[in-house]
Amino acid sequence: MFTGIVAAVGKISSVQPLEGGHDAGVRLEIDAGGLPLGDVALGDSIAINGACMTVVARTDTAFCVDVSRESLNCTVGLDAPGEVNLEKALTLAERLGGHLVSGHVDGLGRVHRFEAVGESWELVIDAPKELAKFLAFKGSVVVNGVSLTVNRVEDQVDGVCRFSINLIPHTISVTTLKHLRAGSQVNLEIDLIARYVERMLSAGKA
Repeated sequence: MFTGIVAAVGKISSVQPLEGGHDAGVRLEIDAGGLPLGDVALGDSIAINGACMTVVARTDTAFCVDVSRESLNCTVGLDAPGEVNLEKALTLAERLGGHLVSGHVDGLGRVHRFEAVGESWELVIDAPKELAKFLAFKGSVVVNGVSLTVNRVEDQVDGVCRFSINLIPHTISVTTLKHLRAGSQVNLEIDLIARYVERMLSAGKA
């Protein structure tokens, strides 16, 4: 489990194909940046741009993860060198500063608008229609591994859900969200509680 509070911005330094041909995944080597790795063991989980991955090798300043082809097909930002948001798995001794996050990407959104508004930034994202029912005013959503609060939700005619988020300067400065532009794709994870509520309601109808 994670909180969606980014601990450091790291960088994918290399992407190496795994054995198995076109259907195989890749091994990423990631410079951990400011993320301390002293307490990270092989097999531990680290969220990379919101996707939970297993550490398969590490040094004092970097670590490696293997990303399956299925994960690559369901996410963005894990197939090429570049900056990534990093968070180690939650322990019971830590504050839950964001919200409960599983590190399982539910779908890809696309940035509709990203612009400065006063001292903050407004991020407007179009989510796929299958995620629309999980997005609510003042609810939680994870964008590229960052726990954020939804400020506005608008259901479009084509079923796409357009939602708006306010980003304070601190969030801009300590995450990779600063690099987003209109048209950028992002990893989305819906609220864990909303997921279970939907399942309970749908099971009752069945």
